[in-house]
Amino acid sequence: MGVIALLSDLGSNDTGVAKTKSLLLEHLPNLQQVDVTHNITPYYLQQAAYLLASTVKDFQADSYLLVLFDLYYASELKMLLADWQGKKVLAPDNGVLPLAFHGIDMHTRLCFTMADTGGRNAWVNAAIDVIKQIESGTELSYPIIEATTAAGQFRPFVTANSIEGHVIHIDNFGNVVLNITKEEFEKTAAGRNFSVNFIRETVTSISNHYNSVNRFEKLCRFNSAGYLEIAINRGSAAELFGLKLKRPEQLVYTTIKIEFE
Repeated sequence: MGVIALLSDLGSNDTGVAKTKSLLLEHLPNLQQVDVTHNITPYYLQQAAYLLASTVKDFQADSYLLVLFDLYYASELKMLLADWQGKKVLAPDNGVLPLAFHGIDMHTRLCFTMADTGGRNAWVNAAIDVIKQIESGTELSYPIIEATTAAGQFRPFVTANSIEGHVIHIDNFGNVVLNITKEEFEKTAAGRNFSVNFIRETVTSISNHYNSVNRFEKLCRFNSAGYLEIAINRGSAAELFGLKLKRPEQLVYTTIKIEFE
């Protein structure tokens, strides 16, 4: 059985998720639905991109990932279809795809446009139509277009001797995820010693597990998605250190800096 994975900012306080899943079940009964998350922070693009990037690799090649995040981002709304290693991603053209798949050359097709007066069901029905065509083997005629790249600074600031990043996600345990990947870290480090500096705290080693340090001690590790985390063994790093998501509209924000020597 095929899979359709759902990522959204719909939350759990109203009927949005249930209505969406009901439509999918009615029209795509042969696809098993998987809830990745419905708790993306509203309007927080970088968190949505991180969650998409960190989960897409876990699904089989014939899966679908439907991203229902910040659907009303502009007066002219577009739904894009992207293919990543055989997995089909349907998402709004609000910058989430280029950010999630940074540095990866992929074709994106324009499969739906809508005025901002349309409802969420129009998005879901459009996605259903695309998936039905793919499932039936119909050759897609949607035009290939370049996905919109989000404005603003979403990438870490890298120099020869440092990387400066910010918080893009905080999980249920208070572990703090930064916009710094293992690949970026290792490339800049080039085997040198380093220190991760944040809120008057310093970490000088990378741990393999949370229990690599004693209880209630701080640590840094690369998570399963390959992103750097600040954590506390059996505690909440976000709460203890007061770390929060960075938003583009913030005028003042304390970054996390890694220095190499």
